[in-house]
Amino acid sequence: FVVAMVADNDASRNAWLGPQGALAAMAPGSVAIDSSTLDPDWIETLAAEMKAAGVHFVEAPVTGSKVQAESGTLRFFVGSDGESLELARPVLDAMGNGVIHLGPAGSGAVMKLANNFMAGIQVASFAEALALIEAKGLDREQAVNVLRNGAPGSPMVGLMADRMLAQNYDPNFLVPLMAKDLGYAGALLASVGIDSGLAAAARARFQQAEAAGFGDRDISSVVEPLRKA
Repeated sequence: FVVAMVADNDASRNAWLGPQGALAAMAPGSVAIDSSTLDPDWIETLAAEMKAAGVHFVEAPVTGSKVQAESGTLRFFVGSDGESLELARPVLDAMGNGVIHLGPAGSGAVMKLANNFMAGIQVASFAEALALIEAKGLDREQAVNVLRNGAPGSPMVGLMADRMLAQNYDPNFLVPLMAKDLGYAGALLASVGIDSGLAAAARARFQQAEAAGFGDRDISSVVEPLRKA
């Protein structure tokens, strides 16, 4: 088994197919698992390379972050054939507690980008709402509780509310990685004829935070440049 979890398409390409890439050293019949958040076109290309080498390939991007990784409660969005998945399942079960088989290679990437697209929009929109609440002098705790417990409320809103109010930006999900995911999501949406202004607008917020010095901080820090606006 070889498992990779890297930042982006280029890092994945280098890890598997680069000058010191893993695929060249893998024997036919072995199993490759990529748990990175990647573009589905690249995943399909990589799957073809793996098949040509006789290697079983499972794409398995995760939902969850540092806490879930440490506790072994990650969930995997799997794109793979059934045989390869069953070979990989003991490894996935050791790292997480949920395997969702969505279809062939590329399916997991589509699901993960849809997931992170929605998550990124929620984080960016809550940051803007919180900055508005603070700028207009509302009782912050009261106003945030209205949002947390009302129609806009969600697990992500609750999590971001706690971190933004405490200004606790210890990294769980880095700002540049969310910007990257929103870029991939926007391109994927465009490929099916959807011009997503939402993906572009949310991505711009995370790029703004990175430019403001929060590139090594959690995505919740996206609120800070808005507080200083």
